[in-house]
Amino acid sequence: MTTTTDTIRVSERLDALPFTRRHGRILGGSGLGWALDAMDVGLISFVIAALSVQWQLAPTQASWIASAGFAGMAIGASVGGLLADRFGRRHVFALTLLVYGVATGASALVGGLAALLVLRFVVGLGLGAELPVASTYVSEFAPARMRGRLIVFLEAFWAVGWTAAALIGYLVVPSSADGWRWAFALGAIPAVYALVVRWGLPESPRWLASRGRNAEAIVIVRDLEAAAGRIALEASTEGASASTPAPRPRVSALWAPALRARTVALWVLWFCVNFSYYGAFIWIPTILVAQGYDLVRSFGFTLVITLAQLPGYAVAAWLIEVWGRRATLAAFLAGSAVAAVLFGTATGEVAVIAAGMALSFFNLGAWGALYAATPETYPTPLRATGSGWAAGVGRIASILAPLAVPPLLGFGGAPLLFIVFAAFFAVAVVAALFPARAARAGSRLDHPEASRRCSPLGPPAARRDPSRRAAVACDRIAPA
Repeated sequence: MTTTTDTIRVSERLDALPFTRRHGRILGGSGLGWALDAMDVGLISFVIAALSVQWQLAPTQASWIASAGFAGMAIGASVGGLLADRFGRRHVFALTLLVYGVATGASALVGGLAALLVLRFVVGLGLGAELPVASTYVSEFAPARMRGRLIVFLEAFWAVGWTAAALIGYLVVPSSADGWRWAFALGAIPAVYALVVRWGLPESPRWLASRGRNAEAIVIVRDLEAAAGRIALEASTEGASASTPAPRPRVSALWAPALRARTVALWVLWFCVNFSYYGAFIWIPTILVAQGYDLVRSFGFTLVITLAQLPGYAVAAWLIEVWGRRATLAAFLAGSAVAAVLFGTATGEVAVIAAGMALSFFNLGAWGALYAATPETYPTPLRATGSGWAAGVGRIASILAPLAVPPLLGFGGAPLLFIVFAAFFAVAVVAALFPARAARAGSRLDHPEASRRCSPLGPPAARRDPSRRAAVACDRIAPA
């Protein structure tokens, strides 16, 4: 029995399941780690604003704090996806949280900028690997008809974490000279619980089948079927025979003819969305302080703006199964571009908050659609690698964005800065509408027809010829 056949059989059974409490546990366990990631990224925006005053940092030095973490994320996302495709999703989950928790706790003890920069880089290694692996993991358990919606729900945990960061930033950071240290300490505590939760989660059956470990995959699938009240009719030995494992994932496979256009479109999307999102939201508290609002008031504005993320996710979760991934993503990106211009030119408290909430609503809805579409672009043996490298390219933009903010602010102020962000959103709209095939709502990750045309091993001739093995086609069939 071939690995492709095993993966198809496992996928069909997973796609036929209803949503159960086991699915909820997988979503919740993954989402908890996702929220922790958001809390860390959100906290650093408040810490930068506080340390800029306490340590008398120049704008360029403050931007290094954000960029150091994103540099780690760029490496972590790329390497984490490769590791997850080779060693499994669950093990990489646990490792990323361990790295994140230890480095975040240690950040509370630093006495200078250099040490903080080093630890932020290490934190980034863990956080960068976390997000693409988590979305891949949940997508491989989710039934086909609700996969997009569940990935948006997973992404909605980002709003939970960012809201927690805003609350900590508003209540804890300004409370004392060591408030930023307590913020880091609070950010590390939940990682211990998340680590315990993650070890209790099963490995992805699709990944196990793709690696030739079909017997283990069938055991997990049967457990999910039993939780749904379904009893497998086939013999207990069905699918337990050994199968040929898929070749080790190679980055070059992402550039095979069948995947090249999609990889380019994804990388452009991730780069543009990361640049605009992190450039704006990491600096919003500091920008508000520079505009004359005191630290507490600017943090309060940021908290209110953050709350608009939740309805953005809710609307995206509904539309993604109605309009499809590509249309939903393009619509929210276009809304983000308009909101960015409005925020950059807003005057007065009401206008600032309203435009900021619109930017938060549309931008985070776009993130939900992007995370739903990305894992579906690649077949199982390449899914985490493809997602990880797309996220890694995006992290390059998140490194550059904080560094670009100070000179842009100095040259043209907030209006110019947010017009630049709007331009990046506009480019992302074009990439989202790029005529590459996207997943249909309810389509399968490992469709039989797609597997015949898009096997990760390729046709027999490709298996015999190593130079053609990289001809890996996507298992998506029709455009959204």
